[in-house]
Amino acid sequence: MEIGWYHEFHRQIAGQSDADAFAMGLDQVCAAEAWGLDAVWLAEIHQQAARSVMSAPLTVLAAVAGRTTRLKLGTGVQVLPLTHPLRLAEETATVDQISRGRLLMGVGRSGNPRAYAAYGVPYSESRERFYETLDVLKLAWTQTSFSFHGKYHHFDEARAVPRPFQTPHPPIRIAGASEDTFPVLGALGYPLFVAVRSGSLSTLAPDLVAYRDAYTEAGHPGKGEVHLRLSLHVAETDARAQTEAHDSIIAGYQKLVVQLEGSPNARRRAELESVQRMTYADIMRDKVVIGSPDTVAARLSELQDELGIDGILAELNFGALLPADQMMRSLQLLCQEVRPRIRAPG
Repeated sequence: MEIGWYHEFHRQIAGQSDADAFAMGLDQVCAAEAWGLDAVWLAEIHQQAARSVMSAPLTVLAAVAGRTTRLKLGTGVQVLPLTHPLRLAEETATVDQISRGRLLMGVGRSGNPRAYAAYGVPYSESRERFYETLDVLKLAWTQTSFSFHGKYHHFDEARAVPRPFQTPHPPIRIAGASEDTFPVLGALGYPLFVAVRSGSLSTLAPDLVAYRDAYTEAGHPGKGEVHLRLSLHVAETDARAQTEAHDSIIAGYQKLVVQLEGSPNARRRAELESVQRMTYADIMRDKVVIGSPDTVAARLSELQDELGIDGILAELNFGALLPADQMMRSLQLLCQEVRPRIRAPG
């Protein structure tokens, strides 16, 4: 199982400056490589200054590339409708070259309407813009020069310089959230990102069946990769882990209520009432993985068997209230104590 870390570069200290937030986050990523982490996945977050400084993940990944040698560098996710595809092709290829082929390209549309409003892009155009940008990105990565005439972008004999280090291009993983997206991504043959927020881990199964059925019917090799973004915390004992995580997890779900109220995703809005009623025990039951190394390893092994996941993106500070030392201890335990205990899929 691939073990990755979903990192938002939170402001981890009250009133923390931009400079200190970046310095702390970069030091944390270097520690993660030393502990044997497979990949770091950087979020893209706009218009949330009190929460995070991570608005330009590719720039930060270039800095990470210069400080590490083995760690895979993922975007989790790059919001394609808010980018210029040719510029994106060049910037991603640059990171791939600097890192000598360590870039993993996670892409999605995002459900944050504030970011779209700030960029002057109607959210109603997000799906069309996403697929058009993805088409241009792959052309720019793989062709010496290319022409493209779509609804939003037009290119004649354009050239992206440099080309990616990886051939034909960095691996692409696409975030799936809406119910109708899963079979579409399966038919297209892309590896899949999924996450649990308002839904539950158990309700992912039908969506993944739809994805894999469409993947197989389209004739793609294998079964289709699935990587799960998962709120997770590890401590020496179950009781300690649950106590440490409590305040941050509750704060995260309180913020989620506000996000669901304004979400453009009808499926997420429909789940608002159940999220408002949730207790910490409800959250613990089927939305997060929190506990000792033995408990977390057993649950991750169960998820391998139940959902067929190929890896996780551990979100170690959902709610952004967990002290940095507890978050990093959780990551160290995940890498050094949990990972060896995860059994092979059965």
